[in-house]
Amino acid sequence: MVKFYDPRDAADLARVEAILRAGGIEYFLNREPEAGIGPMQVHVAEEDIPHAEKLLRKEEIKKEPTR
Repeated sequence: MVKFYDPRDAADLARVEAILRAGGIEYFLNREPEAGIGPMQVHVAEEDIPHAEKLLRKEEIKKEPTR
């Protein structure tokens, strides 16, 4: 397992967890090594990183305003 995402806050963490769960990607959370950086780090299996990145990008594209 490798660090995949470092959320800004609890809401960002919940959003990423929901995306990974919906995409069927296993993950685990690791406490931040330093206080004040963010809630937790999200780790996934190295082979799942491309799929996880694709899911996050897809979600970001949905959120972009249409022109």
